[in-house]
Amino acid sequence: MTPANKIYVAGHRGMVGSAIVRKLRANGYENIVTRTSKELDLRDQPAVHEFFAAEQPEYVFLAAAKVGGIMANNVYRGEFLYDNLMIEANIIEAARQHEVKKLQFLGSSCIYPKLAPQPLTEDALLTGPLEPTNEPYAIAKITGIKLCDAYRAQYGCDYISVMPTNLYGPNDNYNLETSHVLPALIRKFHEAKKEGAPEVVMWGTGSPKREFLHADDLAAACVFLMHNFSDYGFVNVGTGEDLSIYALAETIKDVVGYEGQITKDPSKPDGTPRKLMNVDKLHGMGWQHSIGLREGIEGVYANLDSADWY
Repeated sequence: MTPANKIYVAGHRGMVGSAIVRKLRANGYENIVTRTSKELDLRDQPAVHEFFAAEQPEYVFLAAAKVGGIMANNVYRGEFLYDNLMIEANIIEAARQHEVKKLQFLGSSCIYPKLAPQPLTEDALLTGPLEPTNEPYAIAKITGIKLCDAYRAQYGCDYISVMPTNLYGPNDNYNLETSHVLPALIRKFHEAKKEGAPEVVMWGTGSPKREFLHADDLAAACVFLMHNFSDYGFVNVGTGEDLSIYALAETIKDVVGYEGQITKDPSKPDGTPRKLMNVDKLHGMGWQHSIGLREGIEGVYANLDSADWY
């Protein structure tokens, strides 16, 4: 992949896609093609094929997906499975038909079994039952990995898969009905501080442990892997470090400067007890993250506008 190549970033307005575009441009790649969801419905197979026929991209970052937090995953189960299956299948097949040189599929750490041994190694895939609350999304992402592998086996396509851990960063989702835990807590603490509220209610017991990676670090890893990985399977991308949800809440509380109490709501679901990535495979290739969690949260919070909430 060189600056002369035409690169399609699917999902360029999302947190991951926008970070990939920023990283590519910072590295001198300017021949980038994008489409908003209004301009191109990736669930529409004929429209996707027409786009590939017209633009003829040579490299593809498949970062487009229907995403959300624990509540959205559990409530909109049909949409999460159908939309993500259609998006990935349409792009991967169009890439094959129009002879894309290389495609990178972005998955999620939720593909792993709920009780897989920690830290999660790539070979733990499909070794046990999934977490029920996000099973449809996970199945869609597992299908994307297997589709890339199947196209590599049958057609010789150089399609690779990347599995990021929990992400945060610019262009995150702060809608409390659909967001992930870190942006949801930033919004809750910010609004509680602004309103002088005596407490912030946190979902669950606070005991589950999670790993968090800044989207700009993920983007750097994605560009690195586009150059340095061509094989079956996938590569975990994370920090190799985790902390409890309660500890995360305390960190965000401190960054925001909120002085009230944190109250747990154990009636709400905890989700998977722990999700820590084993990143030995990635480290072995020579890449490691560079943005610490507190540093990353401080940067996100300092650049937030209340318009980002919705």
